[in-house]
Amino acid sequence: MTKRVDDFDSLIAGIEARQHRALGRAATVLEDRLEGHRRLVRAIYPRTGGARVVGVTGPPGVGKSTLVERLVRSLRSDGQSVAVLAVDPSSPFTGGAFLGDRVRMQGFSADPDVFIRSMATRGAVGGVARATRDIIDLLDGAGFDWVLVETVGVGQDETDIVRTVDLVLLVTVPGLGDEIQAIKAGVMEIADIFVVNKADRDGAERTVRDLKTAISLVEGEVPSTPVLQTVAIKNEGIEELLGYAARLHDELAESGGLGKRRFQHLRLRVESLLKERILDLTRQTLDVEAHLRSAFEEREDPYSVSDRLLAEVVGVDIHKGGDL
Repeated sequence: MTKRVDDFDSLIAGIEARQHRALGRAATVLEDRLEGHRRLVRAIYPRTGGARVVGVTGPPGVGKSTLVERLVRSLRSDGQSVAVLAVDPSSPFTGGAFLGDRVRMQGFSADPDVFIRSMATRGAVGGVARATRDIIDLLDGAGFDWVLVETVGVGQDETDIVRTVDLVLLVTVPGLGDEIQAIKAGVMEIADIFVVNKADRDGAERTVRDLKTAISLVEGEVPSTPVLQTVAIKNEGIEELLGYAARLHDELAESGGLGKRRFQHLRLRVESLLKERILDLTRQTLDVEAHLRSAFEEREDPYSVSDRLLAEVVGVDIHKGGDL
């Protein structure tokens, strides 16, 4: 039996009031794609666009969770509301998210202006689950001032995070060996702010210099991407980091850069949904397995097979558009 959303109007009212129970229930609907999840997105999407959505990423062991916790505390001391989405590795037993981040941040459980949610990657490329963007919309639409998205540090595939957030904080620490190699070029290119955490360790200044050198190779002799230092466990550099992130977000909004980023997010999201729906429609309409076995036996190339399947599903001769 398919699960569904009951009492939809009450759920929406709870989301608008930022009730934790309603937010948790809605997040489950979106993450598990229960019946009614599309209706839920349609209801909350017009309310989105007001939050500062910031991704926090980097290699394992750099203190991302501690940094996020300190960011939350600083934001709350300034009277701002904040939601945290911690995208965790999938449990090999249940497919659910580990609860470590929520345990560490349980001190916020009684604060109505803080909401913490962990979710599983479900094996998604880049550690970002298919439902991540929907849940960001939920938290944005609920009226939080900030939405912080902490992701697993899975290397170069982590560039997918740029498709879901306004700003990217890339965190590293001294003592990883070759810190630059640990981050990798593909991830470096998506960062808006580099953060050297645990900056009280030996080698911090060298790490900062190496990062600036690496950035200059991408951006030129006068790089614009800043490298900031924090010691999250001691609450050092946190206010400076938040202040810089807020100013950068405001500058992007005023210059039109933020709108361009969010438009690209929408484009990629719609394209992803189209691919997903066409594949689902193909599987529902045709015996794909039989087509593949026939193609395999006849040594038919994959482009011709995909063209033929697409033509049968959508009723359009793909070759009319040329050799695509």
